[in-house]
Amino acid sequence: MRKIFLAMVLLCSMSAICGKMAAEVRMSPLFTDNMVLQQRTDAPVWGTADPGAQVQVSTSWNKRVYTVNAGQDGKWMVKVATPKAGGPYSISVKENGTDSRTIDNVLIGEVWLCSGQSNMEMPVKGWGKVMNYEQELRDAAKYPKIRFLEVQKGVSPVPDTEFTADADGWMVCSPETLEEFSSTAYFFGRELHLKKNVPVGLINTSWGGTIIEAWMSRESLTGVESLEEEAARVAAWPADRKMRQDASESSLKHWNDLIAAFDRTYMDLDRDMYESEYDDSSWDTLEFPGVIEQVYTDLNGHVCVRKDITIPATWEGKAIKMYAEAIDDKDCTYFNGTLIAEGEGWSVERVYEIPAHLVKAGKATIAMRIMDAAAGGGINGKPETFYLEGPDGERVSLAGTWKSKKLADYAVLPPRPVNMNDDPNWSTVLYNAMINPLVPYSIKGAIWYQGCSNEERAYQYRDLMTLMIEDWRKAWGYEFPFYITQLSSFTDYQTAPCESSWAELREAQSIAARMTANTGIAVTIDIGDAKDIHPKNKQEVGRRLALQAFNKTYGMPVECSGPVYEGYEVSGNVVRIRFSSVGKGLVAKGGKLEGFAVAGADRKFYWAEAKITGDCIELTCKDVERPIAVRYAWANNPVGNLFNAAGLPASPFRTDDWPGLTFGKTIRER
Repeated sequence: MRKIFLAMVLLCSMSAICGKMAAEVRMSPLFTDNMVLQQRTDAPVWGTADPGAQVQVSTSWNKRVYTVNAGQDGKWMVKVATPKAGGPYSISVKENGTDSRTIDNVLIGEVWLCSGQSNMEMPVKGWGKVMNYEQELRDAAKYPKIRFLEVQKGVSPVPDTEFTADADGWMVCSPETLEEFSSTAYFFGRELHLKKNVPVGLINTSWGGTIIEAWMSRESLTGVESLEEEAARVAAWPADRKMRQDASESSLKHWNDLIAAFDRTYMDLDRDMYESEYDDSSWDTLEFPGVIEQVYTDLNGHVCVRKDITIPATWEGKAIKMYAEAIDDKDCTYFNGTLIAEGEGWSVERVYEIPAHLVKAGKATIAMRIMDAAAGGGINGKPETFYLEGPDGERVSLAGTWKSKKLADYAVLPPRPVNMNDDPNWSTVLYNAMINPLVPYSIKGAIWYQGCSNEERAYQYRDLMTLMIEDWRKAWGYEFPFYITQLSSFTDYQTAPCESSWAELREAQSIAARMTANTGIAVTIDIGDAKDIHPKNKQEVGRRLALQAFNKTYGMPVECSGPVYEGYEVSGNVVRIRFSSVGKGLVAKGGKLEGFAVAGADRKFYWAEAKITGDCIELTCKDVERPIAVRYAWANNPVGNLFNAAGLPASPFRTDDWPGLTFGKTIRER
């Protein structure tokens, strides 16, 4: 009898356990402790449960219970009414009347989606290191009502409904959680938090080096030349991740074997070129830190670079170190002909030790074989991060002019095969994996920082940017605000008027914003870095994005834009340019007004003399008798100092519509 009783107890216990397990509601990382819900809205809350199960969602701020039955696929959704900003609150979720889950420390406030490529991804501390990052990390402890959700990187050929988040969900702002979170997103959110005095939730879904079409749905690319077909090919990839992985690994292994064999062929080619006495007088020159493409356009392959330096007498016979912020992609580094290290990784800092027995006072030669497999290659970072360090901490800079020679080009090899699980630069794959799973979580708006990867197709970007904004808004079901960071300045200053794909991309961003309702542009042309594609003043980027939101979304009386070109008239040899967004007046920051060029019927541009006359600019040029076109700040890294009195820079512009460098280009080079 006792055995029967114990068996029944055990059976009941197991049934209870199984029942509890079956009743456990499953929810996305969007719904975790520390989350932020958009204030004053009907916010969707969703998850999965047993098919047909009754799900009850209780919200502590209004003591309401929302009831829904899961569908046959187990999916369920309710919309909860949110109050004005405040908290903390809790949300309780039950399945079939059983307590299943409670979400604590929920805040109600403003939720913004933050997306793009590396300048959005760039963290406060890490491979980017913003200005004053140590102080910024310490200050993060002051803002626990700012919350972060970091969407982990992923690709998918079909729209996903699930994603993975860092820390399995929302994080409270702190020195520890801020380290690897988007700096642009954080500084934008901090401005909102401080000025609006509300909790702020920031969802970062970004991936460095990515193209805009990767962030768009297949439907949005219908009718877009070359991309509609690519999106269809992507959709035909295996839906199963394991199958994609196996196929990708096989093809990539074969290709990597080809690259390795190719590299070995050139590794020992003419080893004399690494020696100190080698004659490199006929070689090219380039500036490091910088990209090898400044000399070798679109090169993927091998380059040898050399630089002579002087070793102080106090270093002789002592071990020293070489520092480089990163070398893109791989390097073999030599000191006076001796191989001291090999490194790999475009974002990996190099710290190489040079043994004591190699260190002699006087002339020495650093030589490197740099192997670049894709995109830009060379040495990344600022000049001050590229140096030799002696035994007592003293430094010899390695920045400046280097001799260079092209050795080999990967173009003779087959193109790199598609990595169907890890390559983000295919149409739709990031939308499917990193945007679609977030829909329809209630957001106030979105900020966007991307464009570098599309600069070779800037004309096409005009349509793609507009289509993407419309695409996202269609997915969410409402016209939320969308604010764009215009490309900053990069590469050496252009000292003469020139054509520029970066200028054309900035123009495309401005056109898209002008053609699309409820959008805005944060101009950053004045806070770039000639040597670093990831400028460090992300505080100002975030502030300027926030100014757009303050003015256009929240109706605050603040200047949000610098001068914007409106039109022009020509009278004789004088051109008069009209602007909007002049605020309290136009300003030539730093002295004489610069950056304006004019052209006549021959379409040759010359620098113009410019002066401010009220809310206009008047231009004259001794080299152009009858001007018909004007350009301002038209270069990758332009000269230009036109601001308004609020300290906001004028957006680059041109008055002509002459075909540029990227006109007609719609196919991406791989």
